[in-house]
Amino acid sequence: MNETYIKVKGEWMYLYRPVDKGGNTVDFLLTKRRNKYAAHKFLVKAIRNHGYPKLINIDQSGANKEAN
Repeated sequence: MNETYIKVKGEWMYLYRPVDKGGNTVDFLLTKRRNKYAAHKFLVKAIRNHGYPKLINIDQSGANKEAN
C-alpha cells in the first residue's frame, strides 16, 4: 500500500494505491484528505474488487495505521 501527495488539475490530492509483488498498481483512490476514513474506504474498496490479500504492508502514517 502506497500513499503520496500529487497535484491533479492544479489541486493537491492524496493518491492511495496498492501494488502487487511485481510492482503493478492494483487499484487507486484520490482524495483531498489524508485521514482514517479515506484510508479505510480505500482498503475496503480494494478488497471488495480484488479479494482479501495474504499480507498488507503499509508505511507508518497515522491514517494507514488507523485504517488497518
